[in-house]
Amino acid sequence: MAERQRRKPGETREKLMNAALTLVGKGRHFASLGIREVTRQAGVVPTSFYRHFRNMDDLGLQLVDELGLVLRRMMREARANVLQADKLMEESVGIFISHVQANRSFFFFMAQGLAGESRAVQEGIRSEMRFFASELANDLRRLRLANHLSDAELEMTCDLIVRTVAFCLTDLLGVSPDDDYQVEQIRKRTTRFLQLIFVGAAHWKSEGA
Repeated sequence: MAERQRRKPGETREKLMNAALTLVGKGRHFASLGIREVTRQAGVVPTSFYRHFRNMDDLGLQLVDELGLVLRRMMREARANVLQADKLMEESVGIFISHVQANRSFFFFMAQGLAGESRAVQEGIRSEMRFFASELANDLRRLRLANHLSDAELEMTCDLIVRTVAFCLTDLLGVSPDDDYQVEQIRKRTTRFLQLIFVGAAHWKSEGA
């Protein structure tokens, strides 16, 4: 039959999102990408872009949603594997690094977006980080690791943890995923950073205490 096979629903949308991530993974900054460049990478005509996204900011926000799914998978894995409180930091950092290595383009996008020109994408990523910090606070309460902290103090502690890990992300993305020595050094350093935060939190005294 001469009739062309119809594309599956969402196939073009996925192609466009994957194309943007591919370009970011090759070193392009998301904020500098244009619609024609993304559609060319995806192998679709430019007009098809507007059937799925209003503009590049809209595509970026959809990528933020996908990034959120990656982060939630990471949290679920950490909860399933971290059974002992004393292994919490070491195991969690290891899980974080494995997810970054498996989803480098997504995390390149995250690192770029935090300091990017798109306020919408930047706020979307920061919202995901706040959610991550909130879930971490719930886990620390469940493991009885911060019972002496008020809710506000625990929130501040978890925000500091997430910001520290996000900062270490730039170090991790700056080395080859095959450079086992450098990756291990980053893992050890990040774990030590978190241990220092927990030591400080353990000795924190609330005002008026």
